[in-house]
Amino acid sequence: MQEASGYLLTIAFVLYLVATLFFGASIRQKKAETIKNSSMIANVGITITIFACISHIISFILRWIVGRYPPVSNMYEFTTFFGLMFIIAFIILFFIYRLNVLGLFTLPLVALMIGFASMFSRDITPLAPSLNSNFLQIHVMLSALGQGILAVSFVIAIIYLVKVVDQNVKSKKTFWLEAVLYTLFVTAGFIIATLSFNIVGGYSAVFQIDNGEKYIEYRMPIILGPTEGVLVSETGSDPIMEAPSFIGNFVDANKINTFIWSLIFGTVLYIFVRLMTRKRFAAILQPYTKNIRADLLDEVCYRSVLIGYPIFTLGALIFGMIWAQLAWGSFWSWDPKEVWALVSWLYYSVFLHLRLSRNWQGEKSAWLVIAGFALIIFNLVFVNFLLAGLHSYAA
Repeated sequence: MQEASGYLLTIAFVLYLVATLFFGASIRQKKAETIKNSSMIANVGITITIFACISHIISFILRWIVGRYPPVSNMYEFTTFFGLMFIIAFIILFFIYRLNVLGLFTLPLVALMIGFASMFSRDITPLAPSLNSNFLQIHVMLSALGQGILAVSFVIAIIYLVKVVDQNVKSKKTFWLEAVLYTLFVTAGFIIATLSFNIVGGYSAVFQIDNGEKYIEYRMPIILGPTEGVLVSETGSDPIMEAPSFIGNFVDANKINTFIWSLIFGTVLYIFVRLMTRKRFAAILQPYTKNIRADLLDEVCYRSVLIGYPIFTLGALIFGMIWAQLAWGSFWSWDPKEVWALVSWLYYSVFLHLRLSRNWQGEKSAWLVIAGFALIIFNLVFVNFLLAGLHSYAA
């Protein structure tokens, strides 16, 4: 059953990419008489997306049956479930607004999330005592649903900026928009690096640290080694440099090493695309946004935040605090993940206040939404991946 769950998730991954092609083809229709054909092509795209979503849901259910608990307790499980909530939110919004361009931008991101999640361990392990509660499904699943809806607002904000930012001149706007899109290449770089080194093999190394009390295992060529670490495995090699003590005391040097390789592979991929097209990546995407109204994008983006914000509040904060009291005897522990969830919530609270009281619409609103979602991703990836805390089991 666990293998079947993995196969179904792979099928969903492939179907999301196939559906992307149909949404792209529906947008590239140029003549007025092809509007009907464009709609038909988009209908094929959303049909494929629905089948992919069903495959994704069944994969989730099968893993739930095998583990006998909601599969949202580690990085692989939560990220794939986050992707599922993302796609469900997209499907609902698509049928409300019929935005073909939203499919073109959303589906590759969901596929990228699945690919990112697949680089982590897929083992089903017994729950930690603190996780063995009905609040697991309430707190974590509602949090993921809220974040999935906020992810849609992020995608719409990207589409809006790709449409309105002038790509013919260099400016701060083009630089920062390109920087946001560059992070997608870094994520792809993480996937490529992990797959490449797993296929090639021979890079596994184990270092002994803290006078033999701890060990760190590397699976990629070692650029940054652990602070005062000693190589104890027969395979592997000495690092190019050693992590400074102020880093090594707080963060696993292996994870920083993986991040460095992700940057290298992602940057190479980005440069390759730039050399092949001789355009900014945003300029490549811009023609796909010309037939959609900017004011409609702004409205849908805002409504997505309005829906996602209370769900995130309920799941991440309120039910999270109730669960913390039951599991650890305290509503609040200033754990890094708790802190950044609070920061994200406060940020979106300020955003909604500015939107209503200061009438911040259009470009300002889009940039704020992107920054807000960056906080969510920081909490999902960097806090989970690099910082230790009560939520470390989620990595």
